[in-house]
Amino acid sequence: MEWREQVQTAEQISDWDAAISLVSARAECYSADFHAHGIHLWHMDLLVRAERFDQLTELALTDVHARRRLNRSLHERGMDTALRHRAEAGDRGALYHLVELLCGQGKLHEANEAVECLAPENEYARRLVADFRTASGGTR
Repeated sequence: MEWREQVQTAEQISDWDAAISLVSARAECYSADFHAHGIHLWHMDLLVRAERFDQLTELALTDVHARRRLNRSLHERGMDTALRHRAEAGDRGALYHLVELLCGQGKLHEANEAVECLAPENEYARRLVADFRTASGGTR
């Protein structure tokens, strides 16, 4: 059985240790080999599916793909506190996800406060809040 088939089998039965081990051995961030880079992205997705947020957080310190995947996953799970902590540590991507999450939950005031407290000079974050306010007719 080829390694990809082994990974897919492991995924089907939620054997994350096996799947992650097989994929991580072939993954390369920013590789000239686009297959190795694609495998790296697959590795990030497996870490999320396995809910290995500690490992993903560690990788996110130096790996932009891990950082993006972590922030997106926290957003998808509605984990505003975790996004806020990451934003407080200077992760702009986490700030944007936090603002979008809060706005999407109808918490426009909280989103605006987050921007004012964490990054008042960040025009993009301010624009996210303003755009949502406009789209919602200013009622939220």
